[in-house]
Amino acid sequence: MNIVKGCPSTSMNDYQLNTTTIIRHAARNFPEREIVYRTPQGISRYNYGEAYARIKRLANVLGKLGINPGDRVGVLDWNTHRFYELYFGIPGIGAVLLQMNLRIAPEELSYVVNHSETKMIFVDESLIPVAEAIAPSLKTVRGYVIMTDKNLAEVQTKLSPVYSYEELLKEAEPEYKWPVIDETSAYSACYTTGTTGKPKGVYYSHRCIYLHTMEAICYLGLSWKDCYIQLVPMFHAQGWGFFFSATFMGAKIVLPGRYMVEDLGSLVDLMASEQVTIGCGAPAIFMPMLNYINTLKEKPDFRGARLVSGATEPPLVMAKGWKELTGADIIHAYGATETTPLVTFNLVKPDLETGLSDDEKWELKRKQGIPVTGLDVKIVDPEGKELPRDGKSSGEILIRGPWITGSYYNDSRTPEAFRDGYWKSGDAGTIDPNGYLKITDRVKDLIKSGGEWISSVDLENAIMAHPMVLEATVTGIYHPKWEERPLAFVVLKEEFKDKVAKEEIIDFISSKFAKWQLPDDVVFIDEVPKTSVGKFNKKVLRERYKDYFVSKLND
Repeated sequence: MNIVKGCPSTSMNDYQLNTTTIIRHAARNFPEREIVYRTPQGISRYNYGEAYARIKRLANVLGKLGINPGDRVGVLDWNTHRFYELYFGIPGIGAVLLQMNLRIAPEELSYVVNHSETKMIFVDESLIPVAEAIAPSLKTVRGYVIMTDKNLAEVQTKLSPVYSYEELLKEAEPEYKWPVIDETSAYSACYTTGTTGKPKGVYYSHRCIYLHTMEAICYLGLSWKDCYIQLVPMFHAQGWGFFFSATFMGAKIVLPGRYMVEDLGSLVDLMASEQVTIGCGAPAIFMPMLNYINTLKEKPDFRGARLVSGATEPPLVMAKGWKELTGADIIHAYGATETTPLVTFNLVKPDLETGLSDDEKWELKRKQGIPVTGLDVKIVDPEGKELPRDGKSSGEILIRGPWITGSYYNDSRTPEAFRDGYWKSGDAGTIDPNGYLKITDRVKDLIKSGGEWISSVDLENAIMAHPMVLEATVTGIYHPKWEERPLAFVVLKEEFKDKVAKEEIIDFISSKFAKWQLPDDVVFIDEVPKTSVGKFNKKVLRERYKDYFVSKLND
């Protein structure tokens, strides 16, 4: 990148963008603002002032445990108030918070801890079995801090040595003088998931998350009047980082702790009782929540709420359902571990509000949105040539900007992931004349049939509009004649199990696609496999059904 040096400014350019600035100002300006957190025992509350007091004590604890600037400190936890404190305390002393994804395989988690050379792990009591499973293979970990309300003597564990989070805080000095940290230093680290090969380390800088925090505020329209709920797991891509934005503005925060997909009704109830106005999550969360809302005689009132949906394209039936039943807006956004993650945000531009019909606006909302200010996004062909923004030309999406990773940590695979200073997303998409990005598929998930490309994403969303369908995914399966053919996997709603024929699914979407684009068959399954971050795991289905069409032809 060619950087031109102009006339020197008179600004305080040595004033560093640090994460502690965010919590210090929240505690100073909004000390009384509530942070609501759910534990197995029920709902508890404290405020920014009290949280900050604990964070200062935590900083002193880290020093006594021998954690120094640059050291990596792992965290195994749910969306709790302690995890929130660690997100400020660990980076605040210059160390790096390692986000430990508790949903990946033990061997992958061991690799992440060893590759990052983590010194200490903070672990919630309920996740001690996860820590114990990997402990024998860890090479650099010196000890474990157990996060529990019990006395340490009451906690059974094979981990050693162990310390009590609450006891350490009680014994720590109450004041701490925060160092000024070079803003290009890493504040946190997250490792990629759902890919082939070993996880790749993305180390986010203080500058990166600070700028991302402000960007999210702008596009969310977030203010101190809002109430934000942290639905996305905080152990991956900093839970999309919006809790930093809420803290930055002094908004009320709700931390739901541990929750299960089978019990998302309790989350809806919590959102209603705390009057949540902002949240973020994947369709894998929002769809079951909508199904629960459908069962309620009295629907919750979420008028004015903005629910940011990512991971996969939100089905229109889901977005319309939330709007019609609760008044909440589902807003599609796009990003990745490597992008902190905000890349695009889908709001209907003012000039399009009057020019589009309601149906056209809903179609527009299916797109991933407009790249947020500060990022450069383009689509290129296999040779790297930029393609026109005509809404038709499809190519790989390349991204660069101040919160996009520029390399992987200590990883020889870095060169193959970048082109001309841009990160190669692995997603294929188009950009229309109005600037809206539309992902047509993962590059590896595009279905090539008879020399033509078929978008699995468009097929999936068409099928999920069927009123009897709960989930659907489509993937390309080897075909001896056509190279690949699309095979649809459908999960029916419980009340419609065994009551829908394959032909009905195909007929339902036939008007939207050419005949050759339609799936060759439909397989009804009980559940779509998912990655650790809630995306459909097509790799599992492709492997499981790799001989499906060959077997059919041989029958």
